[in-house]
Amino acid sequence: MAVGDDRAGLTFVRRYQRRLYGLALGIVGDAGDAEDVAQEAFIRIFRHAPVFDARRGSVSTWALTITRNLAIDSIRVRRGVPTDPDDRVFVELTSTERQPDAAAVTRDEIVRLRSALARLPLDQRRVVVLAALYGRTAADIAEGESIPLGTAKSRIRIGMAKLREGAAIEDAL
Repeated sequence: MAVGDDRAGLTFVRRYQRRLYGLALGIVGDAGDAEDVAQEAFIRIFRHAPVFDARRGSVSTWALTITRNLAIDSIRVRRGVPTDPDDRVFVELTSTERQPDAAAVTRDEIVRLRSALARLPLDQRRVVVLAALYGRTAADIAEGESIPLGTAKSRIRIGMAKLREGAAIEDAL
């Protein structure tokens, strides 16, 4: 595909179209917007295929990351105000139902992540979700949550450390 082979491009689209669309739909929540995001993702993937580096990750991870970033950008463009972590995406993250993008992760890992998130204090959970899921910076979070920048950074750092610690404890069990 990186050298312009049309058949390779067609095979790539057929292999990944459902996954990219499903991820986009899960994030943006609208079928039309998800189609636009998936289409833009394929355009970027084809455009940047020559610089793909397999040492940095799999093709699947690379394609899904591009799609995720475009979907988050799409949400940011549509919404002029910060998104409340209590909205649909946050609630689904803490639910026990499988997410569209969870195909790349095993069921056990999802359950462990949700469990670890549920154990975090609400203020840490909110900033971790805003940073990890919505891609917001510490400065954006500080402004949106009306807290000092240092507090936002500390909550993100401590929340992520607790998530790692919780995963390590469950691995040991």
